[in-house]
Amino acid sequence: MAMLRIREAAELLGVSDDTIRRWIDDGELPTGSDLSGRKTVDGAALAAYSGEHTAAAPKDPLSIASSARNRFAGLVTRVVTDTVMSQVEMRCGPFTIVSLMSTEAVRELHLEPGSVAVAVVKATTVIVETSGES
Repeated sequence: MAMLRIREAAELLGVSDDTIRRWIDDGELPTGSDLSGRKTVDGAALAAYSGEHTAAAPKDPLSIASSARNRFAGLVTRVVTDTVMSQVEMRCGPFTIVSLMSTEAVRELHLEPGSVAVAVVKATTVIVETSGES
């Protein structure tokens, strides 16, 4: 189970540290403590709470080089798994990202609600739609 420091939780939801503390004080988020005694928030509880309480997209927590420019840092909110394939939903700031991948990959990456991850999108085709009205 992922335990996130208040600053990490705030960055993932695109809100201030004070907002997270206010939600904690209001009893909306459960807390714990890490080994150094700092207050933490349960990642799974934050994932469940995040559906209606996100603002800006968070910064990418990974510092790796990549040719992909579309990187969405966020919190895994749902994982639906069968024997071969899995659907992983992430809340990345105001965006919901859904990825289909092998169940083996889900296990190897330890993806579960509350996990912190980065969705990387690399595509050669971008489809743009309009309402069709002039």
